[in-house]
Amino acid sequence: MRKKRETQSCQTLVHRNKVRVRFNEVDSMKIVWHGEYVKYFEDGRESFGDHYGIGYLDIYNAGFTAPVVELHVSYKQPLVYGDIAVIETKYNYNPAAKIHFEYNIYRESDGELVATGYSIQVFLGSEGTLEWCNPEFFLNWKRKWKLTE
Repeated sequence: MRKKRETQSCQTLVHRNKVRVRFNEVDSMKIVWHGEYVKYFEDGRESFGDHYGIGYLDIYNAGFTAPVVELHVSYKQPLVYGDIAVIETKYNYNPAAKIHFEYNIYRESDGELVATGYSIQVFLGSEGTLEWCNPEFFLNWKRKWKLTE
């Protein structure tokens, strides 16, 4: 019989930021165009990165880039012109050399969930080659926030 592997539970990092729906993000019916939600996820990633010290410039200054390689959006309800979107960005621990975020977007006025999704980013070295192992700066970041097994 195989022994069950014991793991210590990781801390979860979550950050919230707000974005007001702008005129250029809506269609003729004042409803946010579906592609804008991807930009809201990006806003969430940038705000999360600034807050927790894992922003794009932190990655770049360590000698890497982190392109998005997978993205999913699930639409629940529409946002309209003038709404304030609350973007909740959650880091999902993964032992692999990638960054996995989950997103929930809420309408601030009533707290309703309007969209969910996730994104996955990988690390590329300075020559554009895929990094199969976690870069040292990322391991240090995980240790700082107690995001290790």
